[in-house]
Amino acid sequence: MYFGEKVRQLRAERNLTQPQLAQAIGIEQSYLSKLENDKSVPSADIFQAILKAFSIDAATLLADVDEKQIRTDLRQVPEVAEHLKAGVVRKIHGIKAWLFGSGVALALGLALVVAGYRGLVFSNQQFNYESLGLLLPGESPDYFEKYAGLLHEQQMAGMITPQERVARVLEVEKRKSLDYRLLDEYRGRGFLEKVPGGCRYYYFQHPSEFERPQNRWLMACGALLAFAGIVGFLIEARLRSVRV
Repeated sequence: MYFGEKVRQLRAERNLTQPQLAQAIGIEQSYLSKLENDKSVPSADIFQAILKAFSIDAATLLADVDEKQIRTDLRQVPEVAEHLKAGVVRKIHGIKAWLFGSGVALALGLALVVAGYRGLVFSNQQFNYESLGLLLPGESPDYFEKYAGLLHEQQMAGMITPQERVARVLEVEKRKSLDYRLLDEYRGRGFLEKVPGGCRYYYFQHPSEFERPQNRWLMACGALLAFAGIVGFLIEARLRSVRV
């Protein structure tokens, strides 16, 4: 709507006649009629008198008024000039907020894509450990690798007979059974794990690569965020060109 129409609307909302409003403003009724029919524009003094008569501020009076008319016919009024300046400041803040949000979305999206691709949050590595068999209390972790030599030394020293050595070898062989652990975290070169009848010592063998579903979701979310950030920059540039 135009300025005159807005004045007429405010007058009607307050149940004022033209003579009553003209008197409150301090102008002739004929001049008020010209203002309401957009055949004239208010001076700075009359604009201030209109604000005082309605007990409103410039922003309220100019709300819904055609922006082109404000910029061409009314900008010489100090209150209108301040209103326009405040509008520019608000637009600048809006642009900065939009650009900041778009930048954050783009940066976070790219970070999630990289994190998912490289497995920085959910590791793409697993660690393979192997146990040779069941260890009895008092036996060292490397007992299965050394027991044959130990028994041979004991036989040579006369501590056990050949028959006892064979029986011991058979007993140890019964306890030998390979077991594996595939872990998400590295637990060093080896670790002990208690099991019924004794314990098992697991030796680190090698790491293995695999693709976690969580990383695919991270990459998908990151791609969406990055795309939203790029679209945000494009929309802001488009809107700014339209404003201009």
